[in-house]
Amino acid sequence: MVQAKSWVLVKHFDGFPKDSDFAIKVEELPEPKDGEVLLEAIFLSVDPYMRLFSKMHMKEGDVMIGTQLAKVIQSKNSAFPVGSHVVTSCGWTTHSISDGKELTPVMADWPEDVSLSLALGAIGMPGLTGLYGIEEVLGLKEGETLLVNAAAGAVGSVVGQIAKIKGCKVVGSAGSEAKVAFLKELGFDEAFNYKTITSLEEALRKASPDGYHCFFDNVGGDFSNVALEQMKHFGRVALCGSISVYNDSFPQTGIFPHTTINHKELKIQGFWDTQWKHKDGESLKRLMAWCKQGKLQCREHVTKGFENMPAAFMGMLRGDNIGKAIVAV
Repeated sequence: MVQAKSWVLVKHFDGFPKDSDFAIKVEELPEPKDGEVLLEAIFLSVDPYMRLFSKMHMKEGDVMIGTQLAKVIQSKNSAFPVGSHVVTSCGWTTHSISDGKELTPVMADWPEDVSLSLALGAIGMPGLTGLYGIEEVLGLKEGETLLVNAAAGAVGSVVGQIAKIKGCKVVGSAGSEAKVAFLKELGFDEAFNYKTITSLEEALRKASPDGYHCFFDNVGGDFSNVALEQMKHFGRVALCGSISVYNDSFPQTGIFPHTTINHKELKIQGFWDTQWKHKDGESLKRLMAWCKQGKLQCREHVTKGFENMPAAFMGMLRGDNIGKAIVAV
């Protein structure tokens, strides 16, 4: 018998999450049945969507939602032999039993010198989100100018680097001087700290006086309203997230720039990477190739210890991380 430790949502978040919203639950798991496998978590992901989805898809007492990189430690399913690694959405738990239907095997030729944790980051969902946002939603073309906010995060940092691979000018915003330095290291043409500027409008205009062909939006809120005013005619916007409003107790209301959207004939599309799941195999190989070639830097912010899951989650929401935030069990 294996003991599984899980973090559960004690109470739905009211504003910013706090320690008392979480609790540890321990239970003994039965032996796997025919067709099942027993998984042991190696790395767990913390992502902004968890704050949003907890309100939409969870009940109090549920195990916190989330993705992990796990190792098969017992198997009665020939498709997943003992010792193989998979990505699974079983949440914040150390051990779980699966029938294999929701498991994604790590690519068979994963290089030994690349950490498996990247299957939760640049060579996983965040990387795919950035790639599909650029290619499928924005249709970014060589020579165009791209704006991306939360640019030092898991998705934003990938977005900017892929745009540079495609021969574009990239402007990024982030929330600290260390993050701005990181963006410069990645090859961003312009980067600024949105917390220290006196005017976002002026900062955007200075970074690209001629405006922006494309905008990859991870933030929403006031930033988006100001940025839309800087778009070129027929500009395209990929709405990936709106982390600026996830912790609001009440939905934001106000005057939104509908006139600008209409006048400039902007195209705005919200999306999830799952829309192009049929392309994941080929897309992950491209991301890995860029990583091996040195064209895609994959920085991680690693927190050690399963007991620190809530702290890592809250730190990510505060913007403590540069690159992908993960927890190493």
